[in-house]
Amino acid sequence: MTQTLERPSTGISRPGRPPRRKRRLSFTGWFRSGGFVAVLFAVPIVLTFLYFSWGPVVSGLVMSFQRTNLVAAPVWVGLNNFAFVLTDPELPQAALNTVYYAALGLILGFPVPIILAVFINELRRGSWAYNLLAYLPAVVPPVAGILLWKFFYDPSSDGIFNSILSWVGLGPFPWLNSEAMAMPSLVLYTTWAGAGATAIIYLAAIGGINTELYEAAEIDGSGIWSRLWHVTLPQLRNIIFIMMLLQLIGTFQLFTEPFLFTGGGPNNATQTVMLKIYKYAFVNGDYGSATALSVILALFLCLLSVVYYYVTRRWSPS
Repeated sequence: MTQTLERPSTGISRPGRPPRRKRRLSFTGWFRSGGFVAVLFAVPIVLTFLYFSWGPVVSGLVMSFQRTNLVAAPVWVGLNNFAFVLTDPELPQAALNTVYYAALGLILGFPVPIILAVFINELRRGSWAYNLLAYLPAVVPPVAGILLWKFFYDPSSDGIFNSILSWVGLGPFPWLNSEAMAMPSLVLYTTWAGAGATAIIYLAAIGGINTELYEAAEIDGSGIWSRLWHVTLPQLRNIIFIMMLLQLIGTFQLFTEPFLFTGGGPNNATQTVMLKIYKYAFVNGDYGSATALSVILALFLCLLSVVYYYVTRRWSPS
């Protein structure tokens, strides 16, 4: 009887072979795998994108140091354009008007989309119709909307708004013809034009809130305003901060409304920085000063964004 001899176990397992290192792809292999063809197709697209996106930016920076009317040969003037626009006696008034408009937009116009979104969200039936009505002003062309509201702002007693207000014994108001009421009138229009589109964004954000929070609040007997203050607003904090920054940037670039409503009047009451840039370029033909003021505005908005980020970061939820 033959016995099979087994090799005694040493208790030491043989380590497996180390994984083979991937060899670096040589230039020849990269070329054969189609890398060169991909770069060949990507380079024209990237160059075209850079030309049309960053080309105007670079041209504007260069133009801000030149005196040019886009017809004669440009003359290099260094910082003279910046000195000219900063010493313009009308610039402080335009800057104050722009800040005033931004403040009115935050105080009067910014809460409207939030309230509108909460109202639509609380509806049990027919919310789609209110979504449609809220978004309808966003599809109206800005020029058509402004001309329509300019007709509504007729300062006579037969004007649309003055006729409606006369039913409760108010008016008539001068609206755009008054230095005190012109800027609030612009804020009223821009709130109407932009509140619906912003409310749709808030509605999407509200739809992502955990419904258990609302159910717990209803069990505790919380009403709609209590749920808004203790549940909705804290959950929307990040999106509110983002929308507030976007509104600030947009209000500091206000141009279309004062240009078509009042032309900067009455008595420069609605003159804004963007309207000043337009007058430099297309009224005075001084494109160097226009681009210099544009660069100053861009730097200010960059600084505002950085400051806003660090101020609101501590209030943002982790």
